[in-house]
Amino acid sequence: MTYAGVAGRKYVVTGSASGIGAATAKILRERGAEVIGCDLDEAEIQADLSTPEGRQSLVDQVTERGPIDAVLAIAGGGRTGLLETNYFGAVSTLEGLRPLLAQSSAPRAVVVSSTSSLAPADERVVRACLDGDEAAAVAYLAADPSLGGLTGGYGIAKRALNRWVRKVAATPDWAGAGIALNAVASGVVDTPAAAWIFANEQTRAAVEAAAPQPFGGFPGRPEWVGELICWLAGADNRFVTGQVIFADGGAESALIGDLHWR
Repeated sequence: MTYAGVAGRKYVVTGSASGIGAATAKILRERGAEVIGCDLDEAEIQADLSTPEGRQSLVDQVTERGPIDAVLAIAGGGRTGLLETNYFGAVSTLEGLRPLLAQSSAPRAVVVSSTSSLAPADERVVRACLDGDEAAAVAYLAADPSLGGLTGGYGIAKRALNRWVRKVAATPDWAGAGIALNAVASGVVDTPAAAWIFANEQTRAAVEAAAPQPFGGFPGRPEWVGELICWLAGADNRFVTGQVIFADGGAESALIGDLHWR
């Protein structure tokens, strides 16, 4: 079988060493794509996206490798700073590589969000993220770690990511340059970052009950989310941009219903 929308294209995948990033990189390679994996370790490019120096290092190293066709900003979780990695690291990766992307005949970008973005979020922190004020955003969260409730800084970072995608995708820098930019908001997937959910039976049961999970069951598999990411980032995606697509077993639908359409 051939995959015309993927084969022969060059992809940058952050978070490629484990979880959704590793699953996505594997799918792409199996379908004939060249993948530049980026992670803290065990990757072609090793960089810490929680720091400005690490973000610039990633951009510089990718740039040395020439033109690219797609950027998949999947790195996240909580090994390093929550806001720093999950929001500022992702946005810096996408913005930093945007000029390189624009050289492709079919440029695509995807960032991974989460159903945690549906949790309550302190507007001051979200606004600081969208304004690019990393110091203020981090300071707000450090002063009151309870902001954001159960999902804390992780959920706030992912909500800010959703809003960033909606804010910039249709602008001249992105859609105007022919670059499709979308977010995939993942539900609970069997990855190292979600291990704390499965370690406690009560927590696992509560999270499982929050979504219908009608198809493959709970928890989700990384490759299920990876398939969606691969299509959005492929040349066959000619009409989808500016979307936050929930791949979550129905969790978002169950939690907020038809709120957006009232």
